[in-house]
Amino acid sequence: MKFQKMCCNLILQKGNDPLNNQTIWVMLDQDYEIVEPIQRYLTFLTTTKSPNTVKSYGQDLKYLWEFLVNKCLDWREINVSDLEDFAYWLRVGDTSKVISMQPVEAIRSERTVNHTITVVTNFYDYHIANKTVDFKRFERFYMPHGISRGGSKGLLTGIAKTKPVRQKLVKLKEKKMFPGCLTDEQVETLVNACNRLRDKLMILMLNGTGMRKGELLGLFREDVGDFDEYCVRVIKRENHPNGARAKGQERTIPVVPELLQMYDDYLTYEYPYDKESEYVFVNIWEGEIGQPMNLSVINTMFRRLSKKTGIHVYPHLFRHTYATRLLKAGSSPERVKYFLGHTSIQTTLDVYSHVINEANLREVTKREEEE
Repeated sequence: MKFQKMCCNLILQKGNDPLNNQTIWVMLDQDYEIVEPIQRYLTFLTTTKSPNTVKSYGQDLKYLWEFLVNKCLDWREINVSDLEDFAYWLRVGDTSKVISMQPVEAIRSERTVNHTITVVTNFYDYHIANKTVDFKRFERFYMPHGISRGGSKGLLTGIAKTKPVRQKLVKLKEKKMFPGCLTDEQVETLVNACNRLRDKLMILMLNGTGMRKGELLGLFREDVGDFDEYCVRVIKRENHPNGARAKGQERTIPVVPELLQMYDDYLTYEYPYDKESEYVFVNIWEGEIGQPMNLSVINTMFRRLSKKTGIHVYPHLFRHTYATRLLKAGSSPERVKYFLGHTSIQTTLDVYSHVINEANLREVTKREEEE
């Protein structure tokens, strides 16, 4: 297959699919021609990823193209050493024209670099599957099955029954950091700092369900139980106008009566019923009234709350708070996995291993071996 000449001045353009009105991202070169190898992959991702995730992947591939053009490399012919150079370039930037006796400062974290490398290797996996590039060349990006970097096994190795995972040869060592949790007092402070019932409800909903922000903004009113049914359901739906999407598994999450009381007050005193919206969280005072809130609005809301209260807070922090609270209260890792919507128990164990005690780890291992 023949591709156009590579250039580094790429443009990631937002658009709408005329067939289903779904948000899409298009990669264009400086002549406004579609960059076909990247676009084919982004189009593929649109079927399984949220628009925001596709945008993030597109930005990572822009970095790859900029690096390849600067190094005069063909995207179809790079090797492991090129990938290593790319990781260094991501970490510190282009230092080829800089002479300095001082240590080079990093411009991106190890985690950010590793995420970009994962996107790039997935990009090549896609093209390998479609026979756009040579399998043998890019299979070298991974270690053979069964071989670890240091030859040692980690604490959680073998706990979950999963298919063998190929280890990437290019990966920076990350500092193990748990993002932390909010205390009950901090959650109360954040709620009291809000002047509107809708915003108070969003905080209580995140704190009481552990939902992702995309799942929160994709909630329909029919997904929230009444006082005979103390629960909230996370349902996968396509083509939300605000770009929201349920990334994890569908699930039913039990909630406390106080959360439903706040929800009832919100519907009674603030919700714009005359706009006939199915969504729970909608624009009421700004924007197109009755339309579902955009992700950018909730991000702005939490930045303002952080500044107002002095508490560093963002939507995903409530998810960690929720999971940690359940585990410390004695909930099993499997139960927490379900409520969080994790596809694999390994994800739950990896993120929250500092909370899960050794007895629980042994119990999970035993059950996995018996199945």
